[in-house]
Amino acid sequence: MNMLSRIIDAWSRAWGEGDTGAFERIVAKDYVRHSKTGEEGLPEVIRQIEDSHAAFSDFKVRILYAIEDSDLIAINWESYGKHTGTFMDVPPTQRVVTVNGASFMRHKDGLITEESVVWDPRELLSSMNIWHLGNQTRSNP
Repeated sequence: MNMLSRIIDAWSRAWGEGDTGAFERIVAKDYVRHSKTGEEGLPEVIRQIEDSHAAFSDFKVRILYAIEDSDLIAINWESYGKHTGTFMDVPPTQRVVTVNGASFMRHKDGLITEESVVWDPRELLSSMNIWHLGNQTRSNP
């Protein structure tokens, strides 16, 4: 199995089925994930996968596109599920939500060393029909 197939299989099993062991077996010890919120290691990513499956019944991930170029693999994905548990401090809405994003992974010696993920949390919140996040006081400089 080539690296693209191995990563798609492990990533899909982890995020789509909750089989975090599949992802753990394909990442390097010094794996790091970059996102808008900063850098995360494997334990934080595993917790995010588990939290997603706990908060969304029938949580699934679909790979829309995947491409490999040398040591870089890019995956365009879509996740969806019914919001039946608290997520991002939002209580269950019972709405079916869909979120799209992309992950860019570097690999070496058959293991993922680095991942950069891009997705918009506002897409998730709007799928939950959350349009207002509370009163925010603005101060003028």
